[in-house]
Amino acid sequence: MQSAETVLGVLRERGRRGLPCEELYRQLFNPQLYLLAYGRLYSNQGAMTPGVTGETVDGMSLDKIGRVIDALRHERFRWSPARRVYIPKKNGKRRPLGLPSWSDKLVAEVVRLLLEAYYEPAFSDASHGFRPGRGCHTALRKIADTWQGTTWFIEGDIADCFGSLDHDVMMTTLAAKIHDGRFLRLVRHMLSAGYLEDWIHHATLSGSPQGGVASPILSNIYLDRLDSFIENVLIPEYTRGHSRRPSREYHRTYYAMRRARERGDDATFRKLRQRLRSLPSSDPRDPGYRRLRYVRYADDTLLGFIGPRAEAEEIKKRPARFLHEDLKLELSPDKTLITHARSQAARFLGYEITVQHSSTKVTNGRRSVNGVIRLRVPIAVINANCSRYLKRGKPAHRSDLFSAPDRDIVRIYGAEYRGIVQYYLLASDVFRLSRLRWVMETSLLKTLAGKHRTRVAAMARKYQSKVDTPVGPRRCLQVTTERPGRKALVVRFGGIPLRRQRTALIVDKTTARAALRRRELISRLLAGRCEICGATDGITVHHVRSLTDLSTRRQPHPAWMTVMLRKRRKSLVTCQSCHATIHADR
Repeated sequence: MQSAETVLGVLRERGRRGLPCEELYRQLFNPQLYLLAYGRLYSNQGAMTPGVTGETVDGMSLDKIGRVIDALRHERFRWSPARRVYIPKKNGKRRPLGLPSWSDKLVAEVVRLLLEAYYEPAFSDASHGFRPGRGCHTALRKIADTWQGTTWFIEGDIADCFGSLDHDVMMTTLAAKIHDGRFLRLVRHMLSAGYLEDWIHHATLSGSPQGGVASPILSNIYLDRLDSFIENVLIPEYTRGHSRRPSREYHRTYYAMRRARERGDDATFRKLRQRLRSLPSSDPRDPGYRRLRYVRYADDTLLGFIGPRAEAEEIKKRPARFLHEDLKLELSPDKTLITHARSQAARFLGYEITVQHSSTKVTNGRRSVNGVIRLRVPIAVINANCSRYLKRGKPAHRSDLFSAPDRDIVRIYGAEYRGIVQYYLLASDVFRLSRLRWVMETSLLKTLAGKHRTRVAAMARKYQSKVDTPVGPRRCLQVTTERPGRKALVVRFGGIPLRRQRTALIVDKTTARAALRRRELISRLLAGRCEICGATDGITVHHVRSLTDLSTRRQPHPAWMTVMLRKRRKSLVTCQSCHATIHADR
């Protein structure tokens, strides 16, 4: 039996060389892939969320993997419909989310591993969504580093992308490289499994459900055709010329300035130098020079064009026509915009993107910011995040946290603040988040003061501290919990320098390629010994959603709970008898 690393490595090599993929369905019989999939899924919060069958990660065992493989081997495996719930969106609408059962998640993760290994080497470099080692920051850094001089931004957003993927187009796209009818049939059945809403079954005639494990890789395979069209057809058509032709007026002014300096006419020299810095050194309207650049994150696209607006209007229509005719998708009309790069700001991945221009900013004798991409924090984002902690325009306490320990209150505020700041560290005006810091810090101190029935100043004196950073000490609020014989627990709010970091990088955690080494839990499962009584029959894994749920239970704790709390693990390898006892006790 081949290891998971060997199987995925062979698929990557075939994908890199562009060879067709055959007998892919047979790889679904390899238990090593399911153990790898289990190791990647069990720690997710959704692993303990039941689907329509009520099955969760709790009770996972090698026997369950064997039953799934046996069903697949005899083609008896059937996808269950997903349980549909709705989550709110920023615009007030709701986004549907599918919750599949655990067995479906496990098989879908193996399918995702196989598809990702084969297709990932051939994906476009312009695609950054749902890919290992990539994310929002890699897309934004690509724009900031290589899109200098852009004249027009063409923003695009595919309307209801996940819910509108055409199944026939998807299967045709997969069949172009995957020559395995059984595997393709399995994927088609996964797409058409349907969903339950209010216990009423609905068929899925199109789309890939949001929340599905394999949905991100399927959407990337689908939209890779859009990437290929733009890179192989559109960009070559609107890219020409090595460089812009020189500006005659600029060079006439330059040589006149030199002659004035040679004859000692300082007044004329200064006047001509000031005029020179207001002129472009090359012709911005050169008809022989065009540049078109492209980046995509999931269903959001951004094109950067150097050329006249009339051609930008033509470019805007071409992807829309390709999506409609070839991929059966539509661009959202209210989110597909043409933005002038110097006078307006394009919105992409939560940032504002503009092109700088200044004739007075001179560094080392040259205008250093002209044409340079600038990433900014939208004011609307700052106001929206501040509003969560304001009441009647002033920072307010959060009474829902009064019952929590001080450590948890500071930890919650610190995590929320840190998540926002670290996402916007690429922005040149990240210092604007200082207002958010003040609002959140005041709200935090009012929450602590309200809990202890004291003054805000008293809480500030109690928890105020300083932390060393690469750019010097920074003030913060810190709670330290001493533990005898162990390292102290430290939680902190603030202490992050609000300075731009050009190399800031946050990749998508859910798709980051983890090393294919065996997880500790998998090794414990394969050891085949109950961690409570030492028995070796009917080995399963008991999972809990959070250790906090256990620590607040009655005293004294039962043996299984004591073991989990002592080892600080949300999983416990048990025998069949102990697992039944745990559930009877709970």
